[in-house]
Amino acid sequence: MADREKGGFWVGAAAALFYPLTYMSRRDYRGAERIPARGPALLVMNHVSHLDPAVDAVFVHQNRRVPRFLAKDSLTRVPIFGRILVGAGSIPVARGTSSAGDSLRAAHRALQEGKVIVIYPEGTITKDPEFWPKRSYPGVARLALENDVPVLPCARWGTQQVWNGYTKKFRPLPRKTVVHAVGEPVDLSAYRGLPQTPELLREVTDLLMGEVTTLLSEIRDEQPPAKTGGDA
Repeated sequence: MADREKGGFWVGAAAALFYPLTYMSRRDYRGAERIPARGPALLVMNHVSHLDPAVDAVFVHQNRRVPRFLAKDSLTRVPIFGRILVGAGSIPVARGTSSAGDSLRAAHRALQEGKVIVIYPEGTITKDPEFWPKRSYPGVARLALENDVPVLPCARWGTQQVWNGYTKKFRPLPRKTVVHAVGEPVDLSAYRGLPQTPELLREVTDLLMGEVTTLLSEIRDEQPPAKTGGDA
């Protein structure tokens, strides 16, 4: 088994905070061995609950890697939680502002340094009433195309049953099962080296989130609707 990636004080603080949160549910990990033991990777995930960053961090950490999140900047302003998130190496994203490009550049550097980046292309928890992914932002396509690293789709399901961000219902009991399923790396060779037009970035973004949706469909044993969610 590979040695655990070292994270330092703030990663230890995050573990101390996040691991107890995951004990509220049972864990079912599928395909986790696809996360590389060392070196860079981009983990592309759906977003259904405000609990997701905590349980996703534990999922990656239990696979002996330290996750760096591209997280909505409002999360980094949450008392205690936000300080730990930033201290552990996560990258705040202020969408629609001049600093949004700085976030992508920081993510590029992290991948070049061999880190695991976790990204929620939807930008926030889905507004779809059945929790299918909504149309996503194309920043994930830029990261995937400009870095020759494994791009792994990953679906997670069950956190919304513990904490529903829209109804504000928190129901840890009876214990729910939270499933993480990691797919095979997405082959983007046909897109690399092409001009990054808006149309190309949209196509790659939809391809990546389509893989995530397929994994989510398998977990749920349900077919997604023809169009999932609203515009990003």
